[in-house]
Amino acid sequence: MATVEAICISKKKGIPKSPIEEATFEVGFGILTDAHGGDWHRQVSLLAGESIDRVKEILPQLTQGAFAENIITRGVDLSSLAVGDTLRIGAEILLEITQIGKKCHDAGCAIKKATGDCIMPREGLFAKVLQGGEAKAGDEIKVDYRSTPPA
Repeated sequence: MATVEAICISKKKGIPKSPIEEATFEVGFGILTDAHGGDWHRQVSLLAGESIDRVKEILPQLTQGAFAENIITRGVDLSSLAVGDTLRIGAEILLEITQIGKKCHDAGCAIKKATGDCIMPREGLFAKVLQGGEAKAGDEIKVDYRSTPPA
């Protein structure tokens, strides 16, 4: 079963996020109290826990939110998703994938400087909130491939 491993937020842009117990997702905004929330296409960021595990082999001290990700997933093949696909979190929340990856800031984040690489530009996903609600770690994630499903 695919699940939410953690939900993270920050009060300011450009800093790592911190895990929280529960989050409110609002249509047209993202996660309430998160600095990246707003009326744009990157309201919520997602990164696979499995991807983070690979980086932890080099930097074991990494904490949840170190890549500025909002949602850490477990058991979802995020690389199989395309723009337009949707994720349902729990019974209420519906996210639509709007962007795959992003360019690293300036010369790169602290993780890229330490390891020579950063996974967020290749493996991070961004989404907008189509249906809001409450979510917490452990909630189930269901994928709806609006594009062509993986073989």
